[in-house]
This record gives sequence, C-alpha cells and structure tokens, in this order.
Amino acid sequence: MTGTLVNTATVLAGSLLGVAAGKRLPERFKTILMQALGLSVLLLGLQMALSGSRPLLSIGSLLVGALVGEALRVEHGLTELGSWLRSRLRSRSSTFVEGFVSASLLYCTGAMMIVGSIQDGTVGDPSTLYVKALLDGVASVALASTLGIGVALSAAAVLVTQGAITLLASQLLFLQQPAVLEAVTATGGLLIVAIGLNLLDIAKIRTGNLMPAVFLAIAAALWFA
Repeated sequence: MTGTLVNTATVLAGSLLGVAAGKRLPERFKTILMQALGLSVLLLGLQMALSGSRPLLSIGSLLVGALVGEALRVEHGLTELGSWLRSRLRSRSSTFVEGFVSASLLYCTGAMMIVGSIQDGTVGDPSTLYVKALLDGVASVALASTLGIGVALSAAAVLVTQGAITLLASQLLFLQQPAVLEAVTATGGLLIVAIGLNLLDIAKIRTGNLMPAVFLAIAAALWFA
C-alpha cells in the first residue's frame, strides 16, 4: 500500500497548492497551464493507444464498452457522487463536480495504475506508483488551479481504487500476462486521449461511460490469448 499512500498524498498536496495558486494566478496563466496539461495527456494517451499490436481488440472493446457505459450511465453516477460530496461539503464552486470527475478518471484509468498496484501488492515494489504519484501531483496543481477543490476529493478515488487492486493483487495475477497488459495499455490509452480532448475543449466526451472498455479489453485478451 506504500505506493498508493504516496500517490494519495501527492494528489492532495498538489490540489491544495493548485487551489492556493489559482487565487493569485491570472486567468491567462491558468488557461495556458490547462492547455499544456491537455497536450501532455493527449501525448501520453496516444503513446499508450499506439503501443498495442491488436487495434481491432481495442476498438471493439471501446465500442462495446461505450454502449455498456451509456446503458449503465457510469458518467451520470460519477457526477451524482460529485454533487453529493459538493452538497455535503457545502461547496459553492461551479467546477467542483467537473474537477472531481475529471481528476478521478485521469488518475484511476490506465495501465500504470493497474500494473503499479499489482507490483506493490505482489512483490512490494512501489516504484511504478511513485512515478505515477509524481505525474498525478503535477497534474493536480494544474487541474485544481482552474477546477478548484473538487480535484482534492479525487485522492479518495485513488486511495480506494489503487488500494483495492493492491490488496487483491494476489488474486489478479492474470493481469500481468503480456497480452492482457497490452490490451489494457492500448484501450486505456484511448480513454486518456478522450480526457486530453476534453481538457483542450476540442470535444466533450463522456469518458466515464467509456470505462467499461478497459474491463472488456481484459476479458477479450484472455479469451483470445
């Protein structure tokens, strides 16, 4: 759990720093910071998406996953959770929900989270999660400077999601199979691309509804292995 605890701490610290800086930074600085973050996320997502050797598997998982997520209204559920937290904390920020949802999706999707949690849980190696913690901390500063305190609440999503996978890692060893890792990386990369497009205001993609694609990619990789 060491890597997850460090990751949670960096998200909290980065968010608080971003909120404090956001009150002093001119709007043009926050805009260019968000654009730079969007481009960085887009690059990371493209690298992950293009790393797979079976694009049809990733595309199929994304298409079916989108239908499943839309039917289950995953994004709506995340938004409702953010709204509930906002009301409980009596936050008046108009960007609270957006900050919570965007940051949670950014930090809790992708192969780095899954692989890092498995490494930490099975062999006690948190090095991958330390790298993720550094990236998430920097991203939190940028996100919170514009989207506010809702970003800090995503630390809870990091703690629960990564912590659960770490604790259950002994039962999830199949995720370390090369074919599965490749499918998760490529499909998760497509979701990261969608987040980057949202951050750049190029599109408004309901990325939460695409999340089932990652689990479908795992199942497909195991089926066709």
